[in-house]
Amino acid sequence: MISFVIPVFRSAQSLTELLERIAAVTRDNSWEFEVIFVEDCGGDNSWAVIQGLAAKNKNIRGFQMSRNYGQHNALLCGIREAKGEIIITLDDDLQHPPEVLPKLVSKLSDEFDVVYGPPEQEQHGLLRDLASQITKLALEGAMGATNARQVGALRAFKTQLRDAFSEYRSPTVNIDVLLTWGTTKFSAVRVRHDLRKHGTSGYTPRKLIVHALNMMTGFSTLPLKLASLMGFVLSVFGFSVLVYVIVSWLLKGSAVPGFAFLASIIAIFSGAQLLALGIIGEYLARMYSRAMEQPSYIVKSTSGQ
Repeated sequence: MISFVIPVFRSAQSLTELLERIAAVTRDNSWEFEVIFVEDCGGDNSWAVIQGLAAKNKNIRGFQMSRNYGQHNALLCGIREAKGEIIITLDDDLQHPPEVLPKLVSKLSDEFDVVYGPPEQEQHGLLRDLASQITKLALEGAMGATNARQVGALRAFKTQLRDAFSEYRSPTVNIDVLLTWGTTKFSAVRVRHDLRKHGTSGYTPRKLIVHALNMMTGFSTLPLKLASLMGFVLSVFGFSVLVYVIVSWLLKGSAVPGFAFLASIIAIFSGAQLLALGIIGEYLARMYSRAMEQPSYIVKSTSGQ
């Protein structure tokens, strides 16, 4: 059986069509299936639509979050509730055509545990595409995987991978990083990416950049390594300046003149120290948050079997 996990945020207009197209694909491929909608408190009538769909179809289950937790937290909820041997995650806005899903499933094998469906061409606009690339660069550092730039919301993977993060408890969630805890066998298939038919995306460039920073500090030690490298480079620079000053004094009998030069050196080292402290502070904040054992999500209501 295949479990379709779909986070829902202000997409009441597209859910019925999305379900119909998924059902058609499953009939054409003779798949047993279930659809899990996770409504992330978007504020529209999406939950009412999900309840109506679940009442008519036993293959539909719905979960409503107690507040807006974010796309990946909603995905984590749906993944943990899935009953199928394969899980497919896709967006609720019809930008991921269900008709391309057999391409992803057919590539799942002993060789690959996770298959992504990156778009042949992005359909978000310049600023959104740029922010998306920044996020994927951050994700590459967090995942430590060369395929991170092919990562997207459309993915198919073996359900057994969730055992690797079954005990994960943190308000900061990234499904792609969590999947790397269970496997290194990733692949990707380029697929069609349609224009959004209804509403607007909840992901703005600002939110994507914040998400990238959260991944960098929540799942990777790369910022600490960069801070250490920066400290080393600036220390070498400072030592070089000291040698220059001493040599100038020995050869010319005078020190390097200029208050501006001295002030710039102090500013460089002060800025480096503050930056390093800020990065360390981010990690301490993560540790503090996890020590409080905040849940990744809380389900408010359920619908369906």
